[in-house]
Amino acid sequence: MTQSSDISYAGYLALDDLLSTQHPLSDQHDEMLFVIIHQTKELWLKQILHEVALAQSMVRAGDLVPAYKSLARVSRIQAVMTQSWDILSTMTPSDYLRFRGSLGSSSGFQSDQFRRLEAMLGLKDASFLKFHADRPEALAALEAAIAAPSLYDDALAQMAKAGLPVPAEVLNRDVTQPYEPSEAVEAAWLEVYRDTETYWALYQLAEKLVDLDDALLTWRHKHVVTVERIIGRRRGTGGTEGAAYLASTLTKRCFPELWSLRTKL
Repeated sequence: MTQSSDISYAGYLALDDLLSTQHPLSDQHDEMLFVIIHQTKELWLKQILHEVALAQSMVRAGDLVPAYKSLARVSRIQAVMTQSWDILSTMTPSDYLRFRGSLGSSSGFQSDQFRRLEAMLGLKDASFLKFHADRPEALAALEAAIAAPSLYDDALAQMAKAGLPVPAEVLNRDVTQPYEPSEAVEAAWLEVYRDTETYWALYQLAEKLVDLDDALLTWRHKHVVTVERIIGRRRGTGGTEGAAYLASTLTKRCFPELWSLRTKL
């Protein structure tokens, strides 16, 4: 067994392995930036999944306050990921078009980690499974995320345990399906927001969830702007409508009643 005193910085971080995974397929200077930006996003997504999994286990156990730390950390990571679009936007359309053909049909649309995050937050969509048939571990992880209750399902279960009127049909819903907004759930959250002293832990959890949704929406919006800046309204490499598809995702909300209740407060 290696002694800790014998581990170097490079050894601890496996830098030789990490820094040998950038393999641009063209001789164009800007492709290295494109590769590193996307690899970095995947590393941050790995950490986000790590944090959301911990937060979920705490919420399921009823330990709401300790979950705040992981959820707050996720929001900070999301902010860094959003800022990284500014770095990518230093690449002009001409720069990108010089190597775009090398990407083939690959696209960030196919990121299994991003789809796992969406599923864990409640945006379930089994149509993305087909992109990972050649990667058994990634496929299994995404299938598990779709089959399991989301973070929002867990939060609603804690509301019910606190005596709030969350309908049985919501608590017992098919969690593999996308969550559908409920007026009854909105009414239950309104009780929390109107009596924050009694439901302080749930109130703070709700605001942490809104932070996540807000940051995800901000990331999506910046993604749209960056893509449109670089390729305009061209189709995406993965066969999507490009910026038009990304713009269509801006209406998604992981925790819909936490947004709609604000009008009724």
